[in-house]
Amino acid sequence: METVVAKQDRIGARVSHDVYETLCRAAELSGATINQFLVQSALKEAHSVIEREQTVRLSKRDSERLLDLLENPPKPNARLKAAMKHYQKAKRANADSAFNWKS
Repeated sequence: METVVAKQDRIGARVSHDVYETLCRAAELSGATINQFLVQSALKEAHSVIEREQTVRLSKRDSERLLDLLENPPKPNARLKAAMKHYQKAKRANADSAFNWKS
């Protein structure tokens, strides 16, 4: 039977002695090695950052307003009409380019 080994990468960091001692103490108190503690802590923070940056949170009032606008969009104003004309003009001017306007 063939064993598959996942590729692992290395991360290194230089820190002051005080920071190192604090991290070692925290790792010891949590029952983990310093390496395990650093990876678990960094991964937890990474997930938090990704979630915060990729999630839009709305209040109940704002979410209801958004749904209402999606269901009952306002009529285009002058600025939106001008932007659409500009877009159509740019699209025609670049019809021979490699850019795919249909995507």
